[in-house]
Amino acid sequence: MSKWLKTDREDLFFEDTSVGRLKKKIWEASDDEISNILDDYSVPSPSELAKPGSYIQTTIRKNVVENRKKNDILFIPIGCTELHGLHTVTALDTFMVTQILEGVRRFTAKRGTPVNLTWTPLNFGGHPHHHIGMPGTIHLEDEVVKRILIDVMIGFWNDGFRKMILINNHGHQWLLEAAIQELQKTWNLPGIFRVIDWHRSVREFFRTKDRGGDWDDNFVHADEAETSVMLLLEPDYVEMHYAEETKVEGYLPDGHFDKAVDPFARPSKWSEGQGHFPTEMGSIPEGVVGRPTLGDAKKARRTIAAILSYLTLVHDEILEAFPSGKVPPIEETTMRTEKEMEPYLKEPFTDGWRPIYAVRKMGL
Repeated sequence: MSKWLKTDREDLFFEDTSVGRLKKKIWEASDDEISNILDDYSVPSPSELAKPGSYIQTTIRKNVVENRKKNDILFIPIGCTELHGLHTVTALDTFMVTQILEGVRRFTAKRGTPVNLTWTPLNFGGHPHHHIGMPGTIHLEDEVVKRILIDVMIGFWNDGFRKMILINNHGHQWLLEAAIQELQKTWNLPGIFRVIDWHRSVREFFRTKDRGGDWDDNFVHADEAETSVMLLLEPDYVEMHYAEETKVEGYLPDGHFDKAVDPFARPSKWSEGQGHFPTEMGSIPEGVVGRPTLGDAKKARRTIAAILSYLTLVHDEILEAFPSGKVPPIEETTMRTEKEMEPYLKEPFTDGWRPIYAVRKMGL
């Protein structure tokens, strides 16, 4: 039976696990302690998308191989190109997730085994129906999104990265889940394959002030929360004097569909239906749902401290269970045999190694 950890809020408990204990610690941390956490990750810092040694694509190849032999976890940032109002950029989702992951890389690098990062495979993502048609929002068809992600994961698996975590910062979570499922139904590979919607993973830290949190409004899109995070992580990409406010009303009584991070544990996620509220084209040409005018970098500090700490925990627990080069039990987690997979799991270009593209795919 699960045990629960009490907080200063009667409506908020954390599970007595490593995850729950971490969240409780962040929830109860003083402002100075939050500052120390952010300092440990060197947040905020300038973008490292073109910095030598930060991403696999910008790291000398010899160093990529040597680091992967110590740490074969790969964080894959998932963003998009999407209208987020006149006051910020359409690459907001991409900058947000890469800035977070760069912080985790810096922190793990201090310990001698930096986590691996790749450039985002989805500068242009998938979208729910109600996003379609908005100028500045570039939509990829669902099958294109899945195909790109599967091909990227196969390519990195072939390069020896056996633990891949998609870190999502956009409203196409169901496509990322589907890509992982299709990857394994067809390729059936040993490894760790996971997607984390970072907002939901630390949803407690998006609580509004009336529920003990730092926010005036519940997080939805291009609003107080996203603007605040950008003001903390990438303030050069925000011009607050252009910020506009909107309000979207649904057609059915409230209570059925939840907000962006499922703060109320309602029966349905926001993504589990269409037609019960207007499209963006039909209601908010501004590309904003809420009040970005309330954005303030200070409001985002605890939330960002929470996700940095949580992703580090994910990283550490995976690497502890399966050190670099080790995968979960092949015959328990796939329909392949150890003998069959032996040549594909060898270090690339060593005796007997075979590229994964030579393996027999599993037909559906």
